Amino acid sequence: MDGPGPLGDFLQARRALLRPEDAGLRHLGPRRRVTGLRREELAQLAGVSVSYYTRLEQGLSRGASAEVLDAIARALRLDDHEREHLDRLAGAARHTPRPRRPRPEKLADETRDLLRAVDGVPALVLGRRTDVLAWNTLGHALLAGHLGFDDPADPARRPNMTRLLFLDPHCRELYTDWKRKARAVVGNLRVTVGRHPEDPLLAELIGELTMKSPEFVALWGDHRVAPCDAASYELHHPVVGAVTVTQQTLSIARSPEQVLIVCTTRGASPSEEALALLRQTTSPADDVVLRGNRAGQA
Repeated sequence: MDGPGPLGDFLQARRALLRPEDAGLRHLGPRRRVTGLRREELAQLAGVSVSYYTRLEQGLSRGASAEVLDAIARALRLDDHEREHLDRLAGAARHTPRPRRPRPEKLADETRDLLRAVDGVPALVLGRRTDVLAWNTLGHALLAGHLGFDDPADPARRPNMTRLLFLDPHCRELYTDWKRKARAVVGNLRVTVGRHPEDPLLAELIGELTMKSPEFVALWGDHRVAPCDAASYELHHPVVGAVTVTQQTLSIARSPEQVLIVCTTRGASPSEEALALLRQTTSPADDVVLRGNRAGQA
């Protein structure tokens, strides 16, 4: 393997965020060649030898024991999500499975029925890599009305919400605080990479964004880890204007690699009225996406 690998990259990035004084170490003078803690300082805090920690960070070790990982996590002041990410990276470092090109993701009948059941609110189903597998009429109109409603039915044309956020002008303008949304999406993408380090399609997505988006490069480089669960965003919609929605990520029991995203508003609020207006201005689509996925499974 060339370079330190995902585990080493993560350890280096988190170590760079800590200052000696943050960790209770005495500052040893103004001239420091590294940003953050030195390797020997981190090893001291974790109670491991410098050579052992250096080999781990350089990708020369096949992993570490749970006790060592606990000590390193405490030294790096990792939160629960980051600690889980560290465990996944260390586990992946212990073996190197042969990468296989995944098949296109599909909707299960139960997921299709679930999306149909929440037709009163904007909703969409995302796959492992944030590909849009399906959306209802209101979800399409709210988040990507400039795209074809039936695009998710064709794996070759499926929109990808991460790609759209960074590279599509409409989606960049949709979020009033675009940077906050971008940080959340990249933090969640880090979680996915930790779970699927050998996914070639995921690697292609990250490679494309690295080549085309300086903002993505900056956010990706800090290795922050944060799964998306629920967050409120102010949108500036081209049809109905300002809308504040809470985007909630719901797990799907029968399809654990997929999630249902629903966008809700507070009751009796201007945002609820704006969604009602959007619902009136969009003619119900003919359920092309759902029928297209059903045909693809036949």
